[in-house]
Amino acid sequence: MKKLLDILSEELKKAFKDAGYDDGRITVTVSNRPDLCEYQCNGAMALSKEAHKAPFMIAEEVVARLKGSEYFSKAECVKPGFINLNISDDYLASYLAGEASAEKFGFEAKDMKKVVVDYGGPNVAKPLHIGHLRAAIIGESVKRISAYTGNDTLGDIHMGDWGLQMGLIIAGMEDRGMDHMPDLDELSEIYPAASEKSKEDEAFREKAMDITFELQHGNEEYLKIWRHIMDISVADLKQNYDRLNVSFDIWKGEADADPYIAPMVESMKKEGYAYESQGALVVDVSEPTDAKEIPPCMILKSDGASLYTTTDLATLVQREEDYKPDAVIYVVDKRQELHFVQVFRAAKKCGIVPEKTELSFLGFGTMNGKDGKPFKTRSGGVMRLETLLEEVYEKCLERMKENGTEMPEAELKDTAGKIALAAIKYGDLSNEARKDYIFDIDKFTSFEGNTGPYILYTMVRIKSILRKYKETGGETDGLKLLPPSNPAEKALMMNLTGFVPMIEGAWKDLAPHRICAYIYQVANDFNKFYHETKIITEEDKAKQESWIALITLTLGILETSVDLLGFEAPGFM
Repeated sequence: MKKLLDILSEELKKAFKDAGYDDGRITVTVSNRPDLCEYQCNGAMALSKEAHKAPFMIAEEVVARLKGSEYFSKAECVKPGFINLNISDDYLASYLAGEASAEKFGFEAKDMKKVVVDYGGPNVAKPLHIGHLRAAIIGESVKRISAYTGNDTLGDIHMGDWGLQMGLIIAGMEDRGMDHMPDLDELSEIYPAASEKSKEDEAFREKAMDITFELQHGNEEYLKIWRHIMDISVADLKQNYDRLNVSFDIWKGEADADPYIAPMVESMKKEGYAYESQGALVVDVSEPTDAKEIPPCMILKSDGASLYTTTDLATLVQREEDYKPDAVIYVVDKRQELHFVQVFRAAKKCGIVPEKTELSFLGFGTMNGKDGKPFKTRSGGVMRLETLLEEVYEKCLERMKENGTEMPEAELKDTAGKIALAAIKYGDLSNEARKDYIFDIDKFTSFEGNTGPYILYTMVRIKSILRKYKETGGETDGLKLLPPSNPAEKALMMNLTGFVPMIEGAWKDLAPHRICAYIYQVANDFNKFYHETKIITEEDKAKQESWIALITLTLGILETSVDLLGFEAPGFM
């Protein structure tokens, strides 16, 4: 299904061509002066010089050819040569009817790809904390948007499960004389204590490094402990990610990439890409066009140990072998941008991925407290993710009880959980990913303003209207959508036509915040329409059915959009 702006642009192109002008640069855009018109075309201004004619004269000739157009109820020229346009109410209704009946509201997949989204990155043996929140929320949304736009999409958790932390944990267990396999609570104590001790005790650190080496070279005793740690860690990760409505298709980590490192390094040496520099093995990745210096990508340290760059490159080798992706998207803290510039360039230079493979870095900013500093617990520590989720849930439950919400206890708790998830996810995703933002529980859980609960409340309101309509015997299938009967209805209808271009832009720019901005405007337009229109008590059956068709489409678009953000609306609030 063609986008509305494309259809309107084609009509203007035809008018310019019929008037004898070049139509190659003619487009229609949404008006930047909605008080004057709904759409505009500035093509006459662009053609004035080559046509040797005043823009206003060109515009007049074009507007004359738009008389009787089924697409416009108004077409007028304004000095010095702008063309102001209003869409025909009849055509708007027919376009929306087509959108309502089309699959995915008229979205058509193009240039479909195999896409891997890398957006987890938790270290095992440690509980998730709020530092893992943004990668999970943004990555899950990007994965869902990618899949919705037709791509064969895989989400990869890419766990940290093979580095020095494992040696520190095992060394810590030995230091404590443990004669049993640790549970997760014990692990959460062992690792930070061992990490702290390694900074002060050189002998302990050497022991941990030796254990890491032996583990990575097949020590069966250590591998048995590692497997146990992996089992209990992955179970805990799944439980916490499930609560966030985040899922992964690939549950692999650095350990899975380890077997690929040695042959990859050997190939880099053999092909002449890697060389020694001050004892380390590096690959030059600078380019003549660089505005600032890009250091060489270090592959191995002087002691032969691998680094994150090594593991990330080996993971790309593995992904190429297993999936042959057309694109890999990394959702990671923006402070790691230089690291990924080096990795991407080394991967292309060394032939690890084909030149055509798209490697994208979506760096996100920091989640801060009201003091503008990174979010902490009241005692100043790093908050566990489950603690944050529980605090937001309790706040939503409190608000519902304050509002006098009456429903069975189990349903109340389930609803509060859905509202809490919307509050957290929308609060994060409504900000551009690269920017830092303030995590404000009071603001995010409010049922008013630009918040997740407000979006859900709007959706629940629509569900309530549709329920009441059906209870009176009304049918929702095959209803005819009529032209708008008031300005509020038309504003909502026009906004609904923007769903497809919004989705295209959100995918092209990896920008979930575009979805948030869009549904906030849709929710505002719907609520204004709702307050001005008595849908259930309307006596004109044709008009009532049209409104039911309109709000059904509105609900469908909102439900699809919030699903792409990773949450859903309850039945009642």
